Amino acid sequence: MHDLRARGIAEEAAETAAAGARALEVESARAILQRKYPSPASTPEERARRARFLQSRGFSYEAIRELLGRFSGSAA
Repeated sequence: MHDLRARGIAEEAAETAAAGARALEVESARAILQRKYPSPASTPEERARRARFLQSRGFSYEAIRELLGRFSGSAA
C-alpha cells in the first residue's frame, strides 16, 4: 500500500486495492491448503505444520494467520 500512495494513488483506492489483494491471497492459500489437508487442523502442532507449508509456498504471515484462524476450533 505504501508503494501505491508513493505513486500518487489516493489512500482510499490504495486501501481498497490492498484489501482485494489480501482477500485473493487468503483464498488462494485456502484452496491449496484444502487440497493438501482436507480436514481442519486438530492440534497446535498440526496448525504449525500447515503454516510452514503455506510459508514455503510464499504466502504472507497475515494471510496464513487469517486462514488458520478461520480453520481453528470448530469453525471449519
